Amino acid sequence: MNLWLKRIRPDSNALSQNLIILIMTLVLTVTILLPLGELAIKAVSNPDGQFIGLANFAKYFSTPALVTSLWNSIKVSSITTVIAVTLGFGFAFALERSAIRGKSFFRAVGLLPLFAPSMLHGLALIYLFGNQGLISTGFFGRFPEVRIDLYGPIGIIMSEVLYTFPQAFLMLSVALMSSDYRLYEAAETLGASKWRKFWTVTIPGTKFAILSSIFVCFVMSFTDFGAPKVVGGQYNVLATDLFKQVIGQQNMQMGAAVGVLLLIPAVLSFVIDRIAQRKQNGFLSAKSSPYRIEANKLRDGMLFLLCLVLSVAILCIILVAIYGSLVKVWPYNLEISLSNYDFSNFASQGSNPFVNSLVISLCTAVIGTIVTFLFAYLIEKSRGYRILRASAYLLSMLPLALPGLVLGLVYVFFFNNPNQPLNGLYGTIWIVIICNIVHFYSVSFLTMTSSLKKLDSEFEAASESMNVPWYRTLLRVTVPMSFPAILEIALYFFINSMVTVSAIIFLYTPDLKPASVAIVNMEDSGDIAPAAAMSVLIILTNLIVRVVVMGVTKPLRRRTEALLVRKQL
Repeated sequence: MNLWLKRIRPDSNALSQNLIILIMTLVLTVTILLPLGELAIKAVSNPDGQFIGLANFAKYFSTPALVTSLWNSIKVSSITTVIAVTLGFGFAFALERSAIRGKSFFRAVGLLPLFAPSMLHGLALIYLFGNQGLISTGFFGRFPEVRIDLYGPIGIIMSEVLYTFPQAFLMLSVALMSSDYRLYEAAETLGASKWRKFWTVTIPGTKFAILSSIFVCFVMSFTDFGAPKVVGGQYNVLATDLFKQVIGQQNMQMGAAVGVLLLIPAVLSFVIDRIAQRKQNGFLSAKSSPYRIEANKLRDGMLFLLCLVLSVAILCIILVAIYGSLVKVWPYNLEISLSNYDFSNFASQGSNPFVNSLVISLCTAVIGTIVTFLFAYLIEKSRGYRILRASAYLLSMLPLALPGLVLGLVYVFFFNNPNQPLNGLYGTIWIVIICNIVHFYSVSFLTMTSSLKKLDSEFEAASESMNVPWYRTLLRVTVPMSFPAILEIALYFFINSMVTVSAIIFLYTPDLKPASVAIVNMEDSGDIAPAAAMSVLIILTNLIVRVVVMGVTKPLRRRTEALLVRKQL
C-alpha cells in the first residue's frame, strides 16, 4: 500500500501542477494573444469587417497631419531618450562609483517620479512655466521673467524626461553596481588614465544596460499619453492621435493601424532588451571582485553637484504641484486652503475616482500577486511537461512588449463585442483590473522568478520523497521564504495601478472613473488646481504604502536571509 502511494502521489502532484499551468496558459492566451489577434484583424479590415489589406496604413501615411504626428513622436522621444539616459547614467555613476555623501537621500529623491502619475509632471510645469507660472512671471514680478514655449515639444520633452529618468537610473545603477574590479586593476597596471579606463572599461561593461535603457526610455516616451495630453497643446503625437481616432472619431480601424505602429518600437525594444539582458548576465563570473571606490575630490564634487541639481529639480516639481493644489485661486489668491481637495465642486464627481483607484489598485495587487506567484512557482519549481512550461514562460514575457495604450485598445476590440462570451466583463471594474494585471504582469513575474531561483530545489525534492503535497510545501516553506518578494510585487502592482492612465483610458465608465483619468478630465476642463490635488493624493498614497511595505519587509528579509544562511550551513 505504501509503495502504491509513493508511486501515485508524485504523479498526482505533477498532474495537478500541469493542469494549473495549462489553465493559466489558456487565461494568458485569452487575455493577451486573442486580443492582439483582434487588433491585427481590425487593422486590415474596413468598418464592415471586410479584408482590405494595408489600405488603413496607406491612408494613414497619405494623411499629412497623421504622418506629422508620427515624426513628432519620433523626434520628442529621441530627444527625451538622449537627455534621460545621459542624466540617468550620471546620477547612477555618482551613487555607485563615487564617495559622495547623502547617497540614500539622492536615491530616494531620484525614484520619487515613479510614485506620481505622469500628468503631475505636466501640471507642475504649468505652475512653473505656464502663462502665469512662477518662473515665467519672475515670481510674480519680483525677479526677471523667464518664458519658454511650454505647450508643445519643449513641455512634452521636459515632462517625459521626468517620467523616464527613474527607469534609466535604475537600470544603469544595477549595471554599474555589477562590475568586475579586476578589469580596472589590469587597466591601471597597463598605465591607463582614469579617463581612458572610463571609456575602455566602464562604458563597455555597461553598454548592454545603456542599450536597454535607451530602448525602454524611447518606448515609454513614444507611447505615453499623459504628458502630451497635459502640455502638448496643438503639437500632436501618435499617442494622442490614437485617442482622437478611437474616442473622438470612433474610427476603430484607423485606431487599430495607429496601435500597430505604436506596437512596432515596443516589440523591437523587447527583443533587443532580452538580448542585452542575456549578454549583461554573462559579463560577470564567480571570480569577479566588487568595485572599490577611491577618493577623488574633484570627481566627487562635480558628481555631488549633479545629484544636487537633479534632486532639487525633482523636488521642485513635486513641491510646486503640492503648493499649487493648496492655493485658492492661482495666481490671484495665493491663500493656503484645502478647497481644491473638495472634488465635489469639479468635474471629477467628488472623491469617487480616488476611491475607485484604491479599490482597483488593491484588487490588482492582491489578485495579480497571487496569480503571478503561483504561475512563477509552477513554471520554476515543477517538473512537468517542458514544452507546456516553456510556452507559459513565453506568454508571460509578452506583456513586456505591449504599451499600455495598445493593451487598452485591444481590450476594447476584443471584449466590447456582443458575440464575445466574455463581453459581460466590458464596462465593469473587472476589465480594468484584468488589464492592469496583464499590463504589469511580466515585470512582477520576472521578479518572482528571480526570487524563487535563490531557493534550494531540495525543498521540493524532500517533500516529494516524503509524499507531501506540493501545495503544502508551497504554503509552509516557499511562501514564508519568498514573502519579502511577494510584498514587493504586490507594491509594484498597487503603485502602477494608481498612476497608470494609458492602459485604462479606453476602458473606464463614468461610474468607474479612476483618479488618473479624472486628472486628465479636470485638466481638460481647466481645473488645474483640483487636478494637481488629485495627483498629490495619488503620490502621497503610494509613498505611504511604500513606507509601510518597507517597514514590514525589512525584518522579514533579515529572517529570510538568516534561514538561507542556516540552510547552507
